[in-house]
Amino acid sequence: MSLFSTLPFGIPNKRVGLPIHSPTFQSFIAPLDDILEKITPLTSRSNRPITFTFDYQLKSLIYYHLEECTSAQGLLQMMADDEFARQNLIPEEGLGESTFYEANANRGVIQMLEVFDQLGRKVSLRISNPFPQLGDLVAIDGSLIDATLSMTWADYSTDANKVKVHIGLSLCQNFPRRIALTTGNGAERPFVSEFLSIGQTGVVDRGYQDHQRFDEWIDSDKHFVARLKKNTRWELIQSLPFIKGNGIFFFGKVRMGDKYHRMRHPVYLVGFRVRGKVYWVATDREDLSAEEIAFIYSLRWRIETLFGWWKRHLKVYHLISRNPHGVFVQLLSGLITYLLFLLYCLTRYGEKTPSIRRLRQLRWQIRRETGSVYPIRVEIHLEVMVLLIFPNISYDQDDHKKC
Repeated sequence: MSLFSTLPFGIPNKRVGLPIHSPTFQSFIAPLDDILEKITPLTSRSNRPITFTFDYQLKSLIYYHLEECTSAQGLLQMMADDEFARQNLIPEEGLGESTFYEANANRGVIQMLEVFDQLGRKVSLRISNPFPQLGDLVAIDGSLIDATLSMTWADYSTDANKVKVHIGLSLCQNFPRRIALTTGNGAERPFVSEFLSIGQTGVVDRGYQDHQRFDEWIDSDKHFVARLKKNTRWELIQSLPFIKGNGIFFFGKVRMGDKYHRMRHPVYLVGFRVRGKVYWVATDREDLSAEEIAFIYSLRWRIETLFGWWKRHLKVYHLISRNPHGVFVQLLSGLITYLLFLLYCLTRYGEKTPSIRRLRQLRWQIRRETGSVYPIRVEIHLEVMVLLIFPNISYDQDDHKKC
């Protein structure tokens, strides 16, 4: 038998009604100050002014991801019970549950996209490109997020609904710059053209292989480094030199496809082994060596790391809305939180890579400053309590009977 208790250990209490500030939280969101002044104003669709403004909407969603809330109800409860959240994240008039859901389901996408873009520009200015000779690389990939059965628009299979978030990652500087949302069955290949600007190079996995699109990207002056499927057919045009002994076993100029689906443009193909696994990677860029092509593809793992970190530590897979607009708003706010955390780590610690250690430090610093009480579960076994109260009594743990 056990007894359970929730006891606030080591967290000071704040008196209700007094102004509560968190210098750490203000420092965290400080990069938003000049951005929020310039974005498209959020206008009311009726004669009534908006009280839950975009500023409140954005900051409440940032707080949602920072505090690892697992539902919209959890966030609303926190904003009702926590004095800091009540003073800083909702208007003085209060926040109704329907207002919160309505705001996220129907407004804020344009503003979120503008904030996301401007924050990305700030990050790009703070993080130098360690591989300038490789050009402007953008890793593109998609990731599935479980949806509820009521989200009938999120088609995936007969017994499951999912949404797919597509992200373009600035690969050398390692931060997200593009985002799109589709159903779980949504096509991934069209987003390469949408995410890439002229002169950029998309780095993609074999699921993006499409010879016709490869030709279209080349015609548009958009480049690619793409892993190929095992059964891809190609014809050797010219063998090219490469450094032996580093896993590379083939480098040549080839024409891809069979006689019915042959590419119009020649490409450069590299074959290499990593831990016994064979990779075939093609690119249209003639300025890259075999070693550089293989290295560029190895950098693609960074986008997998981003998906894992973002979903695991910022809880973006706990959806607070059920319509496409609301889901996209939440995903955008999750990426904005990630970019803010990148800037926070750069400014405070000089670190370019986010870590769970720094995130935990940030969370606990905010809690110490605001006096927020978070329950800690303590398990006290009944036999221990008996021995503490009656030290002279022996206790048989096998049958829990007094001897």
